[in-house]
Amino acid sequence: MGCDGGTIPKRHELVKGPKKVEKVDKNAELAARWKYCALSQEKLRRPIVACDLGRLYNKDAIIEYLLDKSADRPNAEAVAHIRGIKDIKELNLTDNPEWEGERRNAKGDRYEDIHCGMFICPVVGLEMNGKHRFCYLQTCGCVFSDRALKEVKTEICHKCGDPFKDEDIVVLNGTKEEVEKLREKMEERRAKAKTKKSKRNKAAETVSTPLESKDDTQSPHVDVAGRSSSEGSQSSCSDAAGPSGSSSSSKVTKSSTASTTKRSIQDMEEKSEAFKSLFTTHSSAKRTKDQTSNWVTHTPYHF
Repeated sequence: MGCDGGTIPKRHELVKGPKKVEKVDKNAELAARWKYCALSQEKLRRPIVACDLGRLYNKDAIIEYLLDKSADRPNAEAVAHIRGIKDIKELNLTDNPEWEGERRNAKGDRYEDIHCGMFICPVVGLEMNGKHRFCYLQTCGCVFSDRALKEVKTEICHKCGDPFKDEDIVVLNGTKEEVEKLREKMEERRAKAKTKKSKRNKAAETVSTPLESKDDTQSPHVDVAGRSSSEGSQSSCSDAAGPSGSSSSSKVTKSSTASTTKRSIQDMEEKSEAFKSLFTTHSSAKRTKDQTSNWVTHTPYHF
């Protein structure tokens, strides 16, 4: 049984079976997670930041997202948990000396290693290409391989020397289970921060309310003459806020009281004549018409 031309069809050509499930290329998946931004899908370039879930982003893409969250983006779900610039950490990465850049094989005449990473672990030297597990520290942002943290156990960063705890270690591009654990830690941390902030606000309110109640319940201070300080303050305020006539009248009263209190030294009987002669109000200091000043001299004294 054949067709025109003597061809014999096969079974798979005549009977259509179920479609095969397309498998995702692992190399392409690793490159997408470790070499491209999770938000803008552009190639990672410094400065590179990471969130609490261990995803890698370009810092400028995150800033654009925070400035305009209403814009439509294809991967908006990847940054839904980022509320502000404090929710990300800039990474302190170590360059790979074997990385030659994007134009390392422009001619196409040599083998291109697609697994070559831009960054390496500063302790062990493993490349950050997705084949090895990498972590970063939330305290300083330094990136190390998981092998380096397990082999060299310490509470001080290997690169910058800042202290850290096990809670500060975040896995980069972890599995679904690891991402869920990191999400739970992130929610717990945010809940603790909210409780601390509410306690501080309550403490500030409790401190301010007793002070206000003390000021309200404090009785007015009474002076010796029996007048309260509140009345004195009201009278002073009325004098200060009154029109110009009231201020002038107060000046007149002050001047009259000052004149009554002043006494001339020449009228004091207890002072001696020698003491009185030291002042210009004494009769010996008075000058005649000839002794007054003229246009050449000023206040000349002729004695």
